[in-house]
Amino acid sequence: MTRLTLLAAGAALAFATGASAQQQPPVEAPATTMPAPAAPEAPAAAPTIKSVTILDIEELPEATKTQVDAIVAQSSEAELATLRNSIDTMPEIKSALEAKGLTSANVIAANMTQDGALTLVTKKAS
Repeated sequence: MTRLTLLAAGAALAFATGASAQQQPPVEAPATTMPAPAAPEAPAAAPTIKSVTILDIEELPEATKTQVDAIVAQSSEAELATLRNSIDTMPEIKSALEAKGLTSANVIAANMTQDGALTLVTKKAS
């Protein structure tokens, strides 16, 4: 299983909700100075979510569970809150969680592949 990344998935979910990048207008350089730097490129669009897989951390193999625990330990509360807020704005993901009796509060990590496969790792409240 690929390395689960909380921050990247949160950003991908946020972009998937329809956020768009704005480009700066080009800067005109006076004839006597060096040319202006190139305008920054817009970030690549996040992939469209095509499938959602929800896994409880207890269902994962020990090696994968250890990787997820390490990533969760490195993630801040703000990053986790951003991920959970993004999930709450997307009805199809929220519904998939609810179908399993879960909410975004149960999500501890996420991974999104370039082909649109979203995997959410959850943990039931103790």
